Amino acid sequence: MNPTEHTSPTDHLTTATIEADPEVPLIRIVRDFRTTPAQLLRAHTDPELYARWVGPEALSTRIDLWDARTGGAWAFTNIDRVSGEEYAFHGSFHEVAEDRIVQTFAFDGWPDGVSLETMRLEDLGGGWTRMRSTSLFDSFEGRGQMLDSGMDVGIHEGYAALDELLAADATAGGAR
Repeated sequence: MNPTEHTSPTDHLTTATIEADPEVPLIRIVRDFRTTPAQLLRAHTDPELYARWVGPEALSTRIDLWDARTGGAWAFTNIDRVSGEEYAFHGSFHEVAEDRIVQTFAFDGWPDGVSLETMRLEDLGGGWTRMRSTSLFDSFEGRGQMLDSGMDVGIHEGYAALDELLAADATAGGAR
């Protein structure tokens, strides 16, 4: 199935598609979640929830700064559960709306590699939401670094953890 099309209510992308655009330094990610757009947005804007699912299983996440509103900023650190090695990330929230988030993303280890990320949420009906994300880099080299970093492992393992949170209804209003 083409990730840009939704063919029927039973065809859901429960594994993220990750594709690099051949024309521009852009990465596209598409994935469906069995939840409402509001719950998926909360999982991306509530710092406590975000830290519980983001990234690979081998890492824990510490939220260092989190102001998920238009004009706000964020920073978090991933910590390797075995070695204790830390990887810090930061950015700015340019827009936080009920159906999209626009933010910058930077890995502190690559200070010149800032990307612009846009996440859009589409209600598919029947309790499903499609998330479409794009990450625009300033160069093909920067995009290549991100693709080679193992980001796919973090995406797939993180979204599997998010599925578990959603199934447990951890993102319903006020539930923790």
